[in-house]
Amino acid sequence: MDFEQEHQLLMERHLSVRSGERRGRLLRGHQYAEKLLLQNVWWPLFGNLDHLHPEYEVYDWNRKSQFLDFAFLPAYGRFGLECDGFQSHIKDMDRERFSYSLNRESFLTGMGWRIIHFSFDDVQKRPEICRMLLQMVIGPSQIRKVSPNPASPLEREVIRLAWNMGKPIRTKDIVNQYEVNFRTARKWLQDMVEKGMLRPIIKNKYACYYEPVEGLSERLF
Repeated sequence: MDFEQEHQLLMERHLSVRSGERRGRLLRGHQYAEKLLLQNVWWPLFGNLDHLHPEYEVYDWNRKSQFLDFAFLPAYGRFGLECDGFQSHIKDMDRERFSYSLNRESFLTGMGWRIIHFSFDDVQKRPEICRMLLQMVIGPSQIRKVSPNPASPLEREVIRLAWNMGKPIRTKDIVNQYEVNFRTARKWLQDMVEKGMLRPIIKNKYACYYEPVEGLSERLF
């Protein structure tokens, strides 16, 4: 099934179970930008629209109703996806609305949500950046059940550290970050090489550096 068919089924499914303002908000709020976020960013990564809820209602600390562009609600977490246009989210925002926006996001974070913002310009013109960032946020939380060598929580932390450093990781980096001895750090890295997560960089016949293998982010889904 292609994207257009899946998208139509998604909308029909949610419209059929909603009523009142929640149904009206879906009809009014899910427009071109929101659909483009799914088409350019989400669909190329996942190939499905499972566990997605468009125009999902959430509440603030005063029980005031708000809507996320999308909620992604798998078994392992709660993620909110927002496609923000410059005009509506920045230029037209006064100080009170700006403060409320920050407080609402902090409140949702405290309630266990992870909110992911994308600009409409990036979704439209630079979707590859959005896909990369989406992988980095959601990837470590999800492990493919079909993977023969799933990453452990510790290995996901090491992978995240390697990504954050933006350069090949050394045994010394593991020692400093996790306060373990050199032998333990080297064993962690060697085990991850054997599981196909890291690639050693050989210098003077020794593995001095390690870097995530190509396509590693797909292993974490």
